[in-house]
Amino acid sequence: MDKPKRKIFPPVWLLFGLLAMFALDYFFTSSNPLSPVLRYLGIAPIVLGIGVAASAGSGFKKAGTDLVPFKNVTALVTDGMYRYTRNPMYLGMVLVLLGTALLLSSLSAMLVIPFFIGVIQSRFIVPEERMLRQLFGADYDNYCDRVRRWL
Repeated sequence: MDKPKRKIFPPVWLLFGLLAMFALDYFFTSSNPLSPVLRYLGIAPIVLGIGVAASAGSGFKKAGTDLVPFKNVTALVTDGMYRYTRNPMYLGMVLVLLGTALLLSSLSAMLVIPFFIGVIQSRFIVPEERMLRQLFGADYDNYCDRVRRWL
């Protein structure tokens, strides 16, 4: 099976998203619609997102399969965070972006989130699902029937 080549991996897309948020906030400063107390609630999704992604990553290590998309896939991980979402690492990244936008109290920074989701969905999730279906067949289909893609 030919594996798609991905030169820019999801954590790099996350970094691009964070940089875009700071740039949008700088160039399109809003009136900071959230109070300072509410802004600091953005810390919670950042911490949660890092925790979700780290927990999912440890599940991959425990199963002996590679964290890098499309590389050395040896196991279908369905426990831990994968019982609740098929993409906890990507969900964790979205939570980090959401928390950052809240911390910035920036409506323009929020625009990055749907763009990031679209990139991850089209460049990684859909091709990964196709590959996992080829590798694991009915086991993967049954897993998809039980667990949603995002939440």
